[in-house]
Amino acid sequence: QAEVQESGGGLVQAGKSLRLSCVVSGFSLDPYAIGWFRQVPGKEREGVSCIKHNDQRTKYADSVKGRFTISSDDAKNTVYLQMNNLKPEDTARYYCAVDPGNLGCSGYGSIVEAEFHDWGQGIQVTVSS
Repeated sequence: QAEVQESGGGLVQAGKSLRLSCVVSGFSLDPYAIGWFRQVPGKEREGVSCIKHNDQRTKYADSVKGRFTISSDDAKNTVYLQMNNLKPEDTARYYCAVDPGNLGCSGYGSIVEAEFHDWGQGIQVTVSS
């Protein structure tokens, strides 16, 4: 299994930016995908964005389109989530996860959470108004 470590969270004011990082180690299979998810206590986990390692295709939840950008740096085994124009509604615990089969970030539908198996511990993002 892969080791997944998130970083870059914190508290920011609405309208500001934040960049999350996800470093994946112990995993070298290809193809695979990396996804970012978020969850607020009492609510269902939401797929925020994902990126396919083999072709760099990406997906975004409607709630973050135009504001968030996912990217990867293969040399660093790192995936980034650049979050711009943050809103209080973005407040959540953000998780990074690995989809070893590269099926959860395929096609034109929503991110398929069930395909992601190796998860980080999560990191808190709080946006104040």
